[in-house]
Amino acid sequence: MALFTRSAILNDHLYRRFYLHPFRTFVDARVKWVRDAYLDFAVEKEKNLKQIISLKNLIISQPSKTIPLSTASVYKTTFNLPTTAINFFQKYPSVFEIFQPSKPSSLPHVKLTPQALTVHNEESKILNSTRYRKDVAQRLTKLLMLTRAGRLPLNIIDLLRFDLGLPHDFILTLLPEFPDYFQICNMVDNDSNVFGLELVTWRDNLATSVLQKRSMDENSGIRRENPIKFSINLPKGFDLEKKVRIWMHEWQNLPYISPYEDAFFLSPNSDQAEKYTVAVLHELMHLLVSKKTEKENLLVLGDYLGFGPRFKKALVHHPGIFYVSNKIRTQTVVLREAYKKDLLAERHLLMGMRYRYLHLMNRKVRVKRLYGVRVNGSHKRVSSVKGG
Repeated sequence: MALFTRSAILNDHLYRRFYLHPFRTFVDARVKWVRDAYLDFAVEKEKNLKQIISLKNLIISQPSKTIPLSTASVYKTTFNLPTTAINFFQKYPSVFEIFQPSKPSSLPHVKLTPQALTVHNEESKILNSTRYRKDVAQRLTKLLMLTRAGRLPLNIIDLLRFDLGLPHDFILTLLPEFPDYFQICNMVDNDSNVFGLELVTWRDNLATSVLQKRSMDENSGIRRENPIKFSINLPKGFDLEKKVRIWMHEWQNLPYISPYEDAFFLSPNSDQAEKYTVAVLHELMHLLVSKKTEKENLLVLGDYLGFGPRFKKALVHHPGIFYVSNKIRTQTVVLREAYKKDLLAERHLLMGMRYRYLHLMNRKVRVKRLYGVRVNGSHKRVSSVKGG
């Protein structure tokens, strides 16, 4: 009830201010896509990182800290592997070690290499630290605050779980620590009853966007009526048509509506509504530890939030704010201002650990010996390896 009352008050305030504001529509001009080699590399170098960490978590969660290689076929679909699980394990021998257990007649198993286990243990210290857990709880809170109802289905949160830096088992290990922040609830999504996560209470101290904080810092902590503008970073060779540049200048000078306020009363085709849509997308991207995510994740979230096709249009209209990479078998949206060439301008603590896994993934090893194993009725020759 508190969330609803607050939303109604803010909505009335915004309605009075913007409802009669004259609006224009986006100019009829084509905004071309230009490849950004640096941001493409930022995406491409993390190829298979999510799958590596997912398999690592699976292995480490087992009592023996190993999994039978004979069951590997089920993981291809579960973790969206680009190849069979056996081939995937063999591709990254600095992370996974295939070995023959000492027990007689045992089939080959997979475990983490000592190097990967070391990185995992250091990562666990971060994940269990008070600093990290408070940070991730606040980012999850802000995600829920971007919704009008202060709640989201768990399946949608799971789409963004890796990018938000949430623990893979956050429902069991993180949420119980913050009973004043979150609670599991029942929801209806696409006419189906699903479990969701909702805010216990709205938190005004978190309802300030990155752009608003930046503006206040530039004005010595004082809120001013000057238009809040987005950072525009276009790659070399990118030339906007003159009428698009004129439109962009006028659009930037429109009032900035916080993404934590409800502005759905605006005409969906107005420039003011588009600036609000971009504000929501911009804030959402800043909540992600890598400042990037699959385009489909954003479209699913946007559709659930009621933006319909507006997220997709905003990505097309504003290539100086968002870059869409076509690397690694999907489309990935990257927040331009968060990167200097192919590196994050400000690296989140968790990203430092993920780069350690990337280093392991790129290490070369030499083959030690071969084992034979039957998987799904066929004979496979798999390698046990050690670092070289």
